[in-house]
Amino acid sequence: MRIGIDARFCGPIGKGLGRYTQKLVAHLEKIDRQNQYYVFLRRENWNIYQPTHNNFQKVLADFQWYSWQEQLKMPAVLQQQNLDLVHFPHFNVPLLYRGKFVTTIHDLILIQFPTKRATTLGPLLYKIKYFGYKRVISHAVRKSQSVITVSKYTKKQLAEFFKIKTDKIHVTYEASSGVESGQLQIPESDFLKDYGITKPFLLYVGNAYPHKNLEGLLRAFRKFAQRNNQHQLVLVGKSDYFYNRLKQEADTLGLTKNNKVIFFGFASEKQLADLYRLAKAYIFPSFMEGFGLPPLEAMSYGLPVVAANTSCLPEILAKAAIYFNPHSTREMAAAIDKILSDRALREDLREKGYWQVKRYSWEKCARDTLAVYQRSV
Repeated sequence: MRIGIDARFCGPIGKGLGRYTQKLVAHLEKIDRQNQYYVFLRRENWNIYQPTHNNFQKVLADFQWYSWQEQLKMPAVLQQQNLDLVHFPHFNVPLLYRGKFVTTIHDLILIQFPTKRATTLGPLLYKIKYFGYKRVISHAVRKSQSVITVSKYTKKQLAEFFKIKTDKIHVTYEASSGVESGQLQIPESDFLKDYGITKPFLLYVGNAYPHKNLEGLLRAFRKFAQRNNQHQLVLVGKSDYFYNRLKQEADTLGLTKNNKVIFFGFASEKQLADLYRLAKAYIFPSFMEGFGLPPLEAMSYGLPVVAANTSCLPEILAKAAIYFNPHSTREMAAAIDKILSDRALREDLREKGYWQVKRYSWEKCARDTLAVYQRSV
């Protein structure tokens, strides 16, 4: 087969989606010597991927995501390669492309959790964007030979929302990238004081989009801190509109006073590894996820996890986490108190977490994806 992979998201520029695409291509290259692959990249990430086998080659497709160029010019670039199948690892399939394709739908957050608080656009532009999103994702789901999802939860959502047969949808779990050997060294705790971290702390790593429920986390931590002032909450994520808005909420709640809550900002790989290894526990209060990779990554560092009992999280984390209702400030505060006060519980979850992470691998993801390709042509 001649298989195309739209890897324009590949690498850090695509964040979680970029990592998924990068890992998938890398592991397909390890397991498949028979099919010919054409990996489509932008100039911005052209040098991120270098083929190591002659059945993989790069093709320039320098079109911005969600743009008119993607819709009008991308189909011609794909057709030039005479492909048997194209894999779009996101829903943004050009409406004019007429070849066979499969699509990965990671979640339906924009449909199931629509909110104007998740955008900086004005009301009119938001409505236009939302209409365009629903049009494009509907086309991708209905016209795909097969649809790939990353959890059974998302598979069920897709089947119900778009009224399609479940045998068209295939689950290929993602995986934690694991801990690099250099990150296993004894963590350096001295840098914590530079950020005002002076007490045992609860950790969150990720963005501050509304569905992540960080405002709920702030309220729950304030309730917890009223009884226990011996811990801090550290939020790690690049400063942006959503984090700046969250900081204002923390100020209003009185949580930035005396450094109860620390907004760490962007963390280097070394700093992030140290934060994972120095934290007491990891918290993930999200209302909705497609897979829930961050808590798995925390588990790979031996960090016990407390998470919301919603969407795919119980499926992915299983018995290696304790859960709470993310809509209940009281339950979340109680879960925080439980995980931080019970050392035996943390040790039990640490051990279970190590085993849970091992259930997932990028090689298995690639093999399962290849099987989808083979049945879709």
